[in-house]
Amino acid sequence: MKPVLGKISSLLLGTTLITSALAATDGELAKVMKDRGLSEIDVVRAAKTYNPTGVKDKYVVFSSGGQSGQMLVYGVPSMRLLKYIAVFTPEPWQGYGYDKDSLEILRQGNIRGREINWGDTHHPALSETDGKYDGKWLVINDKANPRIAVIDLEDFETKQIVPNPVFKSEHGGAFFTPNSDHILEAAQYAAPFDNEYHPIEDYKETYRGGVTVWKFDSKIGRIIPKDSFTLELPPYMQDLSDSGKGISDGWGFTNSFNTEMYTGGIEVGMPPNEAGMSRNDTDFLHVYNWKKLYELSKDPKNVKIVNDHKIIPIEIAVKNDALFLIPEPKSPHGVDVDPTGQYLVVCGKLDTHASVYDFKKIQKLISNKEYAGKDPFGIPILDMKKSLHGQLELGLGPLHNQYSPVDGEIYTSLYVDSQVVKWNFKELKVLDKENVHYNIGHLAGMEGKSADPQGEYIIALNKLSIDRFQNVGPLHPQNHQLIDISGKTMDLLVDMPLPLGEPHQAVAIRAEKLHPHVRYEMGTNTKTGEQHIGKTLAGQERIERNGNHVTVYATLVRSHINPERITVNKGDKVTIHMTNLERAQDETHGFTVDNFDVHASLEPGETSTIEFNADIEGVFPYYCTEFCSALHLEMMGYLMVKDPNKKYESAQKIKMQTMTPEQLKAEYDKTVAVNAATDSVIQSVVKFLKDNKFGDHKVVADLVTDALDQYGKIPEQKKLSDEAVKAGDMEKAILFENMIWQLMVKTADVGIRAKDTLVRLIATKQSDAAARGEKTFAEGGCNGCHVIGKVSSGPDLTGVLQRHENGEKWVADFILDPEKMYGEPYVKGMIDYFNLKMPNQHMSQEETKDIIEYLKWIDENANLF
Repeated sequence: MKPVLGKISSLLLGTTLITSALAATDGELAKVMKDRGLSEIDVVRAAKTYNPTGVKDKYVVFSSGGQSGQMLVYGVPSMRLLKYIAVFTPEPWQGYGYDKDSLEILRQGNIRGREINWGDTHHPALSETDGKYDGKWLVINDKANPRIAVIDLEDFETKQIVPNPVFKSEHGGAFFTPNSDHILEAAQYAAPFDNEYHPIEDYKETYRGGVTVWKFDSKIGRIIPKDSFTLELPPYMQDLSDSGKGISDGWGFTNSFNTEMYTGGIEVGMPPNEAGMSRNDTDFLHVYNWKKLYELSKDPKNVKIVNDHKIIPIEIAVKNDALFLIPEPKSPHGVDVDPTGQYLVVCGKLDTHASVYDFKKIQKLISNKEYAGKDPFGIPILDMKKSLHGQLELGLGPLHNQYSPVDGEIYTSLYVDSQVVKWNFKELKVLDKENVHYNIGHLAGMEGKSADPQGEYIIALNKLSIDRFQNVGPLHPQNHQLIDISGKTMDLLVDMPLPLGEPHQAVAIRAEKLHPHVRYEMGTNTKTGEQHIGKTLAGQERIERNGNHVTVYATLVRSHINPERITVNKGDKVTIHMTNLERAQDETHGFTVDNFDVHASLEPGETSTIEFNADIEGVFPYYCTEFCSALHLEMMGYLMVKDPNKKYESAQKIKMQTMTPEQLKAEYDKTVAVNAATDSVIQSVVKFLKDNKFGDHKVVADLVTDALDQYGKIPEQKKLSDEAVKAGDMEKAILFENMIWQLMVKTADVGIRAKDTLVRLIATKQSDAAARGEKTFAEGGCNGCHVIGKVSSGPDLTGVLQRHENGEKWVADFILDPEKMYGEPYVKGMIDYFNLKMPNQHMSQEETKDIIEYLKWIDENANLF
């Protein structure tokens, strides 16, 4: 039976909280609950996962994207999706696979010279220091095309893809060793290591499994293939793995299925694989000393070379006491080492029990050479009972495990029962069960596979969602469910549909451990971390031709691409290096040329390259694909491809004189006047920033630097305008003055953002009521007419509480029922002046009180608006 007292306590607490909330909101919450059919505990669960705007999650989850070949990133407890990480599959938004630099990463994953443009991502792993997640690197495997990818957590981008040179499939990757000096990757379906044909009748002789021990340089975040090796294993189907830690550091553990070495053959009348591969009562857990094997791999006498890769044969591993087998429940699907490194938990899909192995017992058996026998390949077998700490019946279909900070506490998924079971692996006692929806596979605890599990939450990664979400056709989303494990019993909080592939496994880390960039050093090649060969600064833009190869050095900044015209010949190879000159964070620019299937995403400071053959004639717009400013649509240019073998007849040029010289002069004077007025606004903002010591606040100083960068370009444009006036070319002078205006608009845009940011940093802290009032002011539409500090469609409300006798009551009455006051002389004067009546926004008494508190806060900080 499931414990009940804890659930009742939670419900009582929830009812108490809701009762208090109802009293505080005059029944509004009760109305929402009634309208939506919500119970008290529903609202408590919602509150546990709700993040108000601007509030960030405590944990970040990295989930595999399954057949999408990507990864997904989301927060806990909000379960808000934050990012897709492009890994093995082209991803257009980020330009991954569409620009030259990311395509080079994708092409690292080619196998036997063949392009592979999809993957089946399965098991992500976070880099570790002393067995604890350090937030530096993330790796993920590809089951379909045996590869490992490395992702840099300073910018969440894939930096390396390494194909396995001898495996034909793999499932047991990727697993870091405790100090991230190696990564374990186990094969899945046995196959010959070489690339030649071998008949299935030679299965036992020529087909093999294995574990690759990849050398990893944690300083640069790269796998070093030449220092890596593969341990040859029998043609049992290897499955998941884990690396030892603590007392088991230096050892690896990989389970298996099909120790029967059955090869099927439905087409020739044999029973199917599923019958022959699950005949034995047990399969084998592989236990190997990877640290000793790594040292052995350095001696050429201990290895054979296949496909330029080192293989340690079974007999060498056995001879050096570095490889052993232990029977385990049949068809297991994971081995999980506890935070101390002493206990190993294995669950078999076709067994209702979990088996807990004790590494101290395993070590003793190995030390005493106490073997129960050998397998057909000569590998010593340790006695199962003598290796076990014990077994416990959990339910139907136990699969995967996550640990908690409570000593001996573990959580296990039950695939058939669609449950999560909480139990104690030391005392062998079931503590609690929670139903999930449906057919759970993996679990993701908060750092739950590290030496420092955090508890608090666990996520059920369910294979089916059936009736949980809106029907979107026969292909349903996957369902990740967040479970609160902070109490005595588990409580399922919220569902999260994931409609991208089959997210197979996920890992979670405290957000405080992640320190990603918000911008790059100017001219960075983000795939290498080095300066890009195409780095281009303002003033360095150019177009170079070398034979039929045209190279463009371009810059992007709000709101133009330089150059704006590129003319090439049909048949030219075109290379465009682009640098995003922005310094403000989140000012990404995209770039594409219509019809040429290229796209780049450039974050602030990044340089990226696209290449294509100009193999069709025509005029092709190029533009910034990321909405970046008010003049985003004007951020474009033209690629013009002409056929060098054709003679082009120009259309007759018709000179249009739409303006007289007097009209041109008047237009010029008007434009100059507008620029002067705009400049006065900029100077007032600059004075405010200086007076309030903007340099004391880095986030503001960065924005000011970006604004001044735009403003600094104005003198050159003014010089050109003056020269055009002197030459009598007023049309050109107006164009240059318009360019000055655009630079001023961009300067003002960033400058005002800087001012608004500074105001928030130096203003007095808002009370809770004032904060609610500001939100109500915005959501109620008040700011559609009233702009604080400015006269807009309605009067400036700074000081409004001082304009009337008993001002707070006057303002409150006007908000609650403006129609009653339309006839008052003051109100009638405002209506006549602005030609607008304030509508009734149907504010409540509480909302009105909050707005008045907000207006008080404005008056306290009137000098800032």
